[in-house]
Amino acid sequence: MKSRMTITVLLGLVLTAGALAQNVATTRDAALDVEPNPPKISRVENDDVKRKRAYPMQPPTVPHKIDNYQIDTNANKCMSCHSRRRTEESQAPMVSVTHYMDREGNFLADISARRYFCNQCHVVQIDVDPLLDNEFEDIDDLLRAARK
Repeated sequence: MKSRMTITVLLGLVLTAGALAQNVATTRDAALDVEPNPPKISRVENDDVKRKRAYPMQPPTVPHKIDNYQIDTNANKCMSCHSRRRTEESQAPMVSVTHYMDREGNFLADISARRYFCNQCHVVQIDVDPLLDNEFEDIDDLLRAARK
């Protein structure tokens, strides 16, 4: 008797959960049981133009493709152009001197281990419209407008 009542209650819960699942709010464009078509992969900007930063202290974005760049414990392809030894030849901007400092503020001969993996902070940009409008105003622009 108890097992029959337990099964009945469980069946009722399953049916109720199934009915509720049909009304679940979602940000998907399709129903939960339909696999939507994936969006096309956007083009990576590759124009080597330095971009204005979107907020104070933002790491600069990478203005070129970095497909197949090896950045691991054995090699860092970024440093073949951006290390202080190679910037004259490559004409690429040198990484900040802060990247050559350890935690105690001592300067090192090579890039610091804590700044070695460039794409932890620096990212490429893709050619898409922004999802949200950026209302950031640079402090220099605000000061210039206040003087007028």
